[in-house]
Amino acid sequence: MKKRCEWCGVDPLYVAYHDDEWGVPVHDDRRLFEMLILEGAQAGLSWLTILKKRENYRKAFHDFDCERIASYTSRDVRRLLGDAGIVRNRRKIESTVKNARGTLVIIEEFGSLDSFIWRYVDGIPIQNKWNAVAEIPPKTVLSDAMSRDLKKRGFNFVGSTICYSFMQAVGMVNDHTMDCFRHKEIVNIAQQGKFNIRGNRAADSIVQRKRG
Repeated sequence: MKKRCEWCGVDPLYVAYHDDEWGVPVHDDRRLFEMLILEGAQAGLSWLTILKKRENYRKAFHDFDCERIASYTSRDVRRLLGDAGIVRNRRKIESTVKNARGTLVIIEEFGSLDSFIWRYVDGIPIQNKWNAVAEIPPKTVLSDAMSRDLKKRGFNFVGSTICYSFMQAVGMVNDHTMDCFRHKEIVNIAQQGKFNIRGNRAADSIVQRKRG
């Protein structure tokens, strides 16, 4: 029987997410934006709740197409507030629109959301070696920096804890515990990947302090 991280539980959807997605490096802009929004939508809820609604989110938000979402009007907000398939929280819905607009500005400046996000780890996934879930921090100096930068750019629902959960989800850090079968697999996936970062590298000094 495979040993998994304690938080995984036994729900088939959660197990599949743990085994196939969590911690795998993501570099696709649409997927990165999706995960940033879903992590924000989770605030006050369980991740399993969001996973169960993910396909509904994709349908409701035009498969997380930033340009489409950035053009949403109050009519779209009303439509989404009436959609039982997503979390019907006005602040979270309006923040998705605001964050889509912010993402377009980032893409214009850095060339891609991928370039902006991955510069916080210098393009290389951090391989942690936790023995237990209790050792994993809720946030780090890097997630603090990401949160500050995103908030300055007008993003909402991007607190440091949310940013760190995002970093875990998209493989910027490998936080599978050492006894989990996925830890070594994620290390191997990262070693096989190519992590060339384009654009601004302003977070390099942050990374150097973290590793120093």
